Amino acid sequence: MDKSNQIDGSFFESLPEGFIANAMARTSPRDVCTLSLVCSVFKSAAEWDAVWDKFLPKDYQKIVGADGCSKKEVYLRLCDYPVIIDGGNKSFWLHKWSGKKCYMLAARDLSIIWGDTPRYWKWISVPESRFAEAAELVSVCWLEVRGRINTSLLSTDTRYAAYLVFKSAPHTYGFEYHPVEVSVGLSGVESQNESQIKTVFLEPEACERYRGDEYERSLPGRRRMGVFSRLRGLASRANATPPQIGPKRRQDGWLEIELGEFYNGKGQEGELEMSMMEVKGGNWKGGLIIQGIEVRPKSS
Repeated sequence: MDKSNQIDGSFFESLPEGFIANAMARTSPRDVCTLSLVCSVFKSAAEWDAVWDKFLPKDYQKIVGADGCSKKEVYLRLCDYPVIIDGGNKSFWLHKWSGKKCYMLAARDLSIIWGDTPRYWKWISVPESRFAEAAELVSVCWLEVRGRINTSLLSTDTRYAAYLVFKSAPHTYGFEYHPVEVSVGLSGVESQNESQIKTVFLEPEACERYRGDEYERSLPGRRRMGVFSRLRGLASRANATPPQIGPKRRQDGWLEIELGEFYNGKGQEGELEMSMMEVKGGNWKGGLIIQGIEVRPKSS
C-alpha cells in the first residue's frame, strides 16, 4: 500500500486528549472500549469523566453512591450490580454495551390474580432472587400475571423486550401440555389486538416435545381432566397454533421467556403493559416460582 494512503500513528498521538474525549462521548460505551485500543492517547481519553458522564442517567447520584469513584467506575457498577429501587419493588441497571436503562419488576410489583390468597399463591424467600420475596404458584386454573412500567423510565429510541423470570419447583405440574399466552403493549391503546399475542411454553422441554403433529395429539381433551376442561379444549382446538417458543436458562440460574417487544420512541408516553395468561384450558397448574418481569433492550 502506498505510504501516502496510510495515516501515521503519530497523527492520533498529536490530537488533543480533550478533543478525542469529546468525540468519544458522542459514540457508545462499546465504541469507547474499542477505540481505547487504538493508541495510548485514545486509551487515556477513554478514562475521562466527560466521556462516561454522557452514558450515565441524569439522576444516577440518587441511585448509586459515587463518592471517590470515577464516572467510568460508577457506570460499570451500574452495569454489573443491579440496584434495588422503589421500596424494593424494582431493580435498575444499565446495559453494558449501549448504556440503555434496564429494569426488573419484582413479583410484588406485579398484578397476580388471586396473588394474596394463600390457597392459590404463597410468598417465599428465594436465596437466588434479587428481591426479598418471590411468588410461588400453589394451584390455580386461572393463571393471570400482569406488569406495568411507565415508558418515561425507559431509554428513548430503543427497542425493548420483556421477559418473565421464573423457576420451576420440583412439584411443578399443569404446564407440560398447556402453553400460555403472552403480550406486550401500551396500556389502553385500542390498536392492541390478538396479532400481538404469542403462545409460548413455560415447561422447558415442552416446546420441542409438542411441535407439529405431536402437539396436536397433546391438546386438551386427550388427558384426564374435568368436563369444563374438556369442553374448553375441544372448542379451542380448531384455532390452536403450535407454540414455537420455550424458556431459556439465564446465567443466574433462573429461566426466562420473552413476553414481547416494544419500541420506545421519542415523545411516546404511557404505561407499558406486559402479561402472561393461561385461562382457556381450565386445567389446574402449580409449582411456578416468579421472581419478576425484566425489561431490557432487545438484542439485535
